[in-house]
Amino acid sequence: MHKIKFGTDGWRGRIAEDYTFDNLRRCAQGFADYLQQEGLADQGIVIGHDQRFQAEDFAAATAEVLAANGIHVWLTERNTPTPTISHAVVDKEAGGAINITASHNPPYDCGFKVRDPFGGAIAPAGLKKIESLIPEDMAGVNRMNLDDAMTDDLVTKFNAFTAYEVQIAKLIDLAPIKDAGFNVLVDCMWGNGAGWFPKLLGGGKTKITEVHNERNPSFPFMSRPEPIIPNVDHGLSFVKKIGADVAIINDGDADRVGFGDENGNFIDQLRVYGLLGYYFLEVRGERGPIVKTISTTKMLNKLGAAYGVPVHETGVGFKYIAPKMMEVGAMIGGEESGGYAFRQHVPERDGILAGMFLLDLMVQTGKKPSELLDTLFEKVGAHFYDRIDSRFDAANKPAILDRVGKAMPAKIGGLNVVDKVTVDGNQFIMEDGGWLLIRFSGTEPIIRVYCETTHEDKVQAILADGMKIAGLS
Repeated sequence: MHKIKFGTDGWRGRIAEDYTFDNLRRCAQGFADYLQQEGLADQGIVIGHDQRFQAEDFAAATAEVLAANGIHVWLTERNTPTPTISHAVVDKEAGGAINITASHNPPYDCGFKVRDPFGGAIAPAGLKKIESLIPEDMAGVNRMNLDDAMTDDLVTKFNAFTAYEVQIAKLIDLAPIKDAGFNVLVDCMWGNGAGWFPKLLGGGKTKITEVHNERNPSFPFMSRPEPIIPNVDHGLSFVKKIGADVAIINDGDADRVGFGDENGNFIDQLRVYGLLGYYFLEVRGERGPIVKTISTTKMLNKLGAAYGVPVHETGVGFKYIAPKMMEVGAMIGGEESGGYAFRQHVPERDGILAGMFLLDLMVQTGKKPSELLDTLFEKVGAHFYDRIDSRFDAANKPAILDRVGKAMPAKIGGLNVVDKVTVDGNQFIMEDGGWLLIRFSGTEPIIRVYCETTHEDKVQAILADGMKIAGLS
């Protein structure tokens, strides 16, 4: 049967090809055995899902396996945002969670994310252990009927919203946002975030208008529910139509956030992380370590130096960020994909809470999104980012790795190369403090070439050189 491997964030596969009910059940059995071996099984497990094709059925099948192993399951009664599922782990004092979602992947994929007792991503060593425990065939899988499991109190359905709402109220005062009179556009990307901003911010002067807020697993108007250009273009076209002050864009499982200004211009995810860092350090006056992947903005390093807080860089993925946040007691952690986690919350990306913090930044400063960017750049200088994703033939991966690994050009995009970092992929550091990163995606058969620089006119030249180094042009 199919060999199941965990990537940057769990196992993902094409529905009906490798992501089948039998392979899903095998994966669930491996996690059940992991919980038993780690002494976490008696605490139970939370299982949730997104709005993809048959996601609720995949979640039910997963619950049947866990229940058959004698592990109590709290099964969400409907599609639920990933951060809410993670918070439910803490609220229920469970041993972990399984989330049936492929996050931002194309419509034909589904996924299997696992979380630890803190609601965060399980570290790489734990993922390897889960992989090793996945049975080779269905003979090693325990299962029982879901109705029987519910009758035997092995599966309990629940609504995760109430506890999450209480948690949000502890982290941010929503009243000023409700009373601000903002006109907020929320692009739900046909995903789990639909309805959550109106629930949390309703009843005041602020108006929330949602688009793409129904279930549609084909994700119309976008190639995938990922909050980056061009997937955000259709949603952002509504900003001027309704006179919105800001746009908030959540991905398919609502653990990531994108941001658009009052003119309908996209604010890329590196700049959003810079704004969040500025918000906590300057506006809220908080202090504490910052955790970031190597693929996100150097503006955080500059903010860290300006405010006297340490900045820790990790490999790409919350399987690295979450453990590091726990280790250093981080104030904030995040990555290039638009996922950000916060202190006193679960060490998990939360696109809903991040959106609330961005709205509060507008309230506290009285500035529009475009003006906030100007303020950030006054502090750290303007930074420019872009990336190219390319599919590749798996047979060529070793040759690409060898070519890029040996590369050490003197210049990239006309800028001197001063260092090379190989924490995750190959990152070339340039004289302006900017960087070019070439690495393989951990969730899809894609090679990514991305860069950040202080020279707007050099972005495309840097990317073009990156494509040449990778042998893709």
